[in-house]
Amino acid sequence: MPEQKTELPELEAGETTPDAPVVEPLNDPAAAAEGGEVPRIAAEPVSRAEYDQLKAERDGLLDRLARLQAEFENARKRAERERIEYRDYATGSVVQQFLPVVDNFELALKSNGTAHQLRHGVELIVKQMQEILRQLQVVPVPTVGEAFDPRMHEALGTVERDDLPDQHVAEEVRGGYKLRERLLRPALVRVAHNSKQTSE
Repeated sequence: MPEQKTELPELEAGETTPDAPVVEPLNDPAAAAEGGEVPRIAAEPVSRAEYDQLKAERDGLLDRLARLQAEFENARKRAERERIEYRDYATGSVVQQFLPVVDNFELALKSNGTAHQLRHGVELIVKQMQEILRQLQVVPVPTVGEAFDPRMHEALGTVERDDLPDQHVAEEVRGGYKLRERLLRPALVRVAHNSKQTSE
């Protein structure tokens, strides 16, 4: 008895027969490495309770992140405000000490005294200013007779001097100042050139 062949209908791409089982492809790294498509894995269904729990955890984390960002921004603004207040307080403290000096200068300008009296008054004001600077721990940079130090002195030139060692400060053109050990302004000086010493 001859075998009867059952012909199957031709299927379009992606079409399945009604009784054919749908098989999800396995996650095969070797197939992906060979250039094929990465197979998909069917996700396991999540219960409503698990979904609600995960959603609540996510919402809690987002709320906590928002609170932390707000706290950080508030702390940054507070630190900036305190920095400005401290700077203004420090500036006001220094200015307050110099106000009497300004008052004395104004009195000197209004006076009708002689040139000698005016000079004496200005000398007193300068001493007053130097005392305020000393209280602020601002000290002058040593100059005349000191060895030239490029970290503290700025040379405007040299002068021939036989009474000073070579490369020592001969003249101070403008004073320099330090705040404790920090240089605020170098002193402008002229440096001695002792030809007798250099020729020996």
